[in-house]
Amino acid sequence: QVVLVESGGGLAQAGGSLRLSCAASGGTFRPYSMGWIRQAPGKEREFVAAIRRSGISTIYADSVTGRFTISRDNAKNTGYLQMNSLKPVDTATYYCAAAYTDYALADPASWTYWGQGTQVTVSS
Repeated sequence: QVVLVESGGGLAQAGGSLRLSCAASGGTFRPYSMGWIRQAPGKEREFVAAIRRSGISTIYADSVTGRFTISRDNAKNTGYLQMNSLKPVDTATYYCAAAYTDYALADPASWTYWGQGTQVTVSS
């Protein structure tokens, strides 16, 4: 079983940047697609970005395309989400997730393992 731990959240001003990290333990990271899903207060979980097991193919929600970049380092069992040009609407708890599939990654129900989440707050 893979255990995921996020870090790097915090407070940022609009237009600023944050970098989230997701450290995996309990198993090899390589067989899993890795993604980020966020949830704002009173809203459902929303897909943000995913990187497939190859480490090459990525997908993004339209709302973050061009601003966020997902990456992974399989040797370190760690994934990342670089968030630039942050907006107040990006305020949410960000969850790292892992899935033993390359398909349907934009559906939060596809993800098997979840971290505890890290809070990101963007002030205007």
